[in-house]
Amino acid sequence: MKTSRTVDELRAELRGRESVGLVPTMGAFHDGHLALIRAARAENETVVVSLFVNPAQFDESADLAAYPRDEARDLALAESEGVDVVFAPSADEMYPPGFQTWVEVEDVARGLEGDARAGHFRGVATVCLKLFVAAAPQRAYFGQKDAQQAAVVRRLVRDLALPLEIRVVPTVREPDGLALSSRNVLLSPADRGRALALPAALAAGADAYAGGGDPVAATRAALNGLTPDYVELFDLDGTLVLASAVRVGSTRLIDNVILKGDLG
Repeated sequence: MKTSRTVDELRAELRGRESVGLVPTMGAFHDGHLALIRAARAENETVVVSLFVNPAQFDESADLAAYPRDEARDLALAESEGVDVVFAPSADEMYPPGFQTWVEVEDVARGLEGDARAGHFRGVATVCLKLFVAAAPQRAYFGQKDAQQAAVVRRLVRDLALPLEIRVVPTVREPDGLALSSRNVLLSPADRGRALALPAALAAGADAYAGGGDPVAATRAALNGLTPDYVELFDLDGTLVLASAVRVGSTRLIDNVILKGDLG
């Protein structure tokens, strides 16, 4: 496995390679990331994983500072999964001095995370476009847990006629139902238990929808004391998603269930 720190190094490493699959990540790998890598490994001759905590998609400096980082562990896991190249740039490499070009995706980036985190999807869209240009993949892999992000990136690819496919991989969960997230390590044992109310509430919302009831009201009623940033139905490119974000202690968690359609 090779590790590239600059765009030029990455391009040199990938020159002449065909069928490239890209897995964009911010590191702190868990089984959800590994599911993305395995999906890419199954479909591509070359797998590239980016490892970059993107400052442009954080709206709070404290959240950026607290985001878990363990590059040595991530590199070891990537190698064990058969990754060919890890792209691990610095912030200055991705946003050099004087950087002033940003990508804005409109309707699909509104609501949910777009409203809750000012500028978040501008940062996501910009860094993803830079990664796509640098790695020139045929396919890129995202998780369903970040469903709105996947829809934003898919719209970016479609509108700019980029020559790649976006794959969305189902959310990976703990045995008790909690969606895997790099932020889960920030939860205290007590908060870890309280966080289980989020997937349980979304399941209650999905049951209500299946029975002709109000999924939003059912989800809110089942949050067991957690205060949500939002609980909303959202149409993501023709797929109906029930999504919520909550704060458990100082940690913000998101999750969703698909009520109709398919993000894949």
